[in-house]
Amino acid sequence: MSTGDPLGGIRVVELSTGIGGGYAGKLFADAGADVVKVEPPGGDPLRRWSASGAELGDADGALFRYLAAGKRSIVGMPADAGVQRLVAGADLVVENLPEGLLPQAGLAGQPGLVVLSITPYGRNGSWAGRPATEFTVQAECGSIGGRGFPDRPPVQAGGRIAEWASGSYGAAAAVAAVRHAARSGRGAHIDVSMAEVMCICTNLFTDLMMSMLGRPPIPQPSRVVEFPSIEPTSDGWVGFNTNAAQMFQDFLVLIGRPDLCDIPNIRMDPSWRPRLEEAAHAWTRGLTTAEVIEQASLFRIPVAPVGNGRNLLEHEHLVARRMYDVAPTGDFSQPRPPYLLDGRRPGTGRPAPRLGEHAGLVGPRSRNAAGPTSPASDGGLPLAGLKVLDLTCWWAGPGSTQLLAALGADVIHVESIQVIDGMRPAATFAFTGRERWWEYSSFFLNINVNKRDLTLNLADPRGMDLAHGLIRWADLLVENYTPRVMENFGLGWDTVHRVNPRTVMVRMPAYGLDGPWRDRVGFAQTMEAMSGMAWVTGYADGPPMLPRGPCDPMGAAHAAFAMQVALAARERTGEGLLVEAPLIESALNASAEQVVEYTAYGALLGRDGNRSPGVAPQGVYPCRGEEQWLAVSVATDAQWDGLRRAVGDPAWAGDVALATLEGRVRAHDRIDEELARWSADQDLPDALGALLTHGVPAGAVTDFRSISTHPLLRERGFLERCDHPVVGAHEMFGMPFRYSGVERWIRSPAPTLGEHNAEVLSGILGLSPEELAGLVADGVIGDRPLGV
Repeated sequence: MSTGDPLGGIRVVELSTGIGGGYAGKLFADAGADVVKVEPPGGDPLRRWSASGAELGDADGALFRYLAAGKRSIVGMPADAGVQRLVAGADLVVENLPEGLLPQAGLAGQPGLVVLSITPYGRNGSWAGRPATEFTVQAECGSIGGRGFPDRPPVQAGGRIAEWASGSYGAAAAVAAVRHAARSGRGAHIDVSMAEVMCICTNLFTDLMMSMLGRPPIPQPSRVVEFPSIEPTSDGWVGFNTNAAQMFQDFLVLIGRPDLCDIPNIRMDPSWRPRLEEAAHAWTRGLTTAEVIEQASLFRIPVAPVGNGRNLLEHEHLVARRMYDVAPTGDFSQPRPPYLLDGRRPGTGRPAPRLGEHAGLVGPRSRNAAGPTSPASDGGLPLAGLKVLDLTCWWAGPGSTQLLAALGADVIHVESIQVIDGMRPAATFAFTGRERWWEYSSFFLNINVNKRDLTLNLADPRGMDLAHGLIRWADLLVENYTPRVMENFGLGWDTVHRVNPRTVMVRMPAYGLDGPWRDRVGFAQTMEAMSGMAWVTGYADGPPMLPRGPCDPMGAAHAAFAMQVALAARERTGEGLLVEAPLIESALNASAEQVVEYTAYGALLGRDGNRSPGVAPQGVYPCRGEEQWLAVSVATDAQWDGLRRAVGDPAWAGDVALATLEGRVRAHDRIDEELARWSADQDLPDALGALLTHGVPAGAVTDFRSISTHPLLRERGFLERCDHPVVGAHEMFGMPFRYSGVERWIRSPAPTLGEHNAEVLSGILGLSPEELAGLVADGVIGDRPLGV
């Protein structure tokens, strides 16, 4: 097997339907695994799916064909003898089976088997069987509550982002577990909760910040729209991001208002918001989107057009990088896999299977057994012994190495006292008056747990020599700067490979290592705009809105998966590889449905507030009290019958036209009015309980600023108390999945700046105390930002 097939020899049995498990399986299939999709007699419902309601005839839906490309299909049920034999030889089973069918699958008690479950609220705990859809998950996790205009109801993130994100997180954890099982003979159950994934993806670690502030009174409502974010131009929309203070100052200069730069706290003062928007729009509306991007880029302000299913195909950078390819069936376009190994993209090139196409053709096999060199003990963590040199900053890069660290890797996070990780100052605006204020970033504190921190001035020859020493130590070197940064330091791939031919170098630039946008700065918000995620988020009559965060953690999960694929390839060749995992490309894969639907059916998907294709009614409805919102999502006719009973079977609900999805979609406005009238007389817990009792997917719209009180998260142990030497003890997010034998994910708090300088440089590179003192005196290392 070649490095082009790095997961060859792994068999995955997909006992799942829908996007989450389907996308996890796709990632494995693209990397060379044998993925066998076991479908019920009627097939995965996604075969009959079109978000625009296109007439499919006898053809499978294009989104299904995108997700199932390269897989094999058999028809069966979990209790069938043939399916049981298939499971007995599998290395990984991906499942989201109905609870009643799960015991029949025979997944328990199989040595060496890894099971990946992707469900709304996780498999363990009292919420496991709760009726749910993507919409109710977004409500419960705090995502919906933080998005929208204060004078309008809160609004969902479009595009079923929780399912895509959960698939990417699940795949990253599963590939580690499968490779570990092959070495050790120990299987695992990875229990992914979509709600926990979305806590990480959209809550911006605000609960931790509130805890560090001492839980001050929370103003209502919680929803906001960032400024600047998606702004109007003369011919459309453009997306800005100004995470750093200097970026915002540059933005004010860009729009012709340098006079505002010296006004203290202008960005955070709500009284200034209307005047800032007026000034910005007076400038942006006078220019085309292309002109705005050209001028903003001169200031190195992160900026991007707002993509959609049509214009993404025409973007100069994506065209240059051949990001979209024609599907094997030739009738629609789809994004290519979001990473490259030594300049080559993975992918099978095989079309999706017909239902049951491989009946009788999937032969028996034995599960991969532990090899003779398996370690006797590794604490049960699948990546124990892996050595990672982490030269990343902000969120996506550190998020990828956080996942590795949680799974057991030894991760050394590298900053410098000259330039600290940008996430430290960007998220400390409320703490700048405190001693060691740079240690108070809720982002940094959560995404850098379990790591060691080293400061190293790479502009100094001695710093570079030490970096070379650490490269010789490392299995992985990970960085996420624009390409020119590492190259200017002299740490390009050629150098890294020469210093240590076995090191895998992982590069995560925003837009990739080549193409016309190669050296542009990009953050999560610009990816959300450009990828189309913002295009499908927002009120039907309003502007596109940012989903607020998912592109960074999804980019992290995709990169973590790609790193482990590269390590599997290295095991076969003995040689390190260059991994390229651009942030934009993971976002484009997660928003693939827009391009798939447009090119297959000519339908341009858009935003529709809290409504989604295939469900009706769906929305948020006010209950008694301030900001008490009930989320309801009816996905089947049976659930509609349950809703009728829950609300007392009123006459309006007895209209026979409402018995079908088509009828409910046509009458959605009327249903919304009636449900809002009913909910207004209800206390939220009572209304929610009535709906759940009758099998209706429903949820409470939770405030993301106090998500640590949520009973699901507490029951599943998602929140872990962590004692930090500067900020004290607070609860933080762990991993969004439970893993066999792991009680806690956080073993050590995020490191303080330079905390492990002596430990790393003496313990790994053998420096003496005198040598360390000299490096401190010359500013090569240190524990305080220069000039502070």
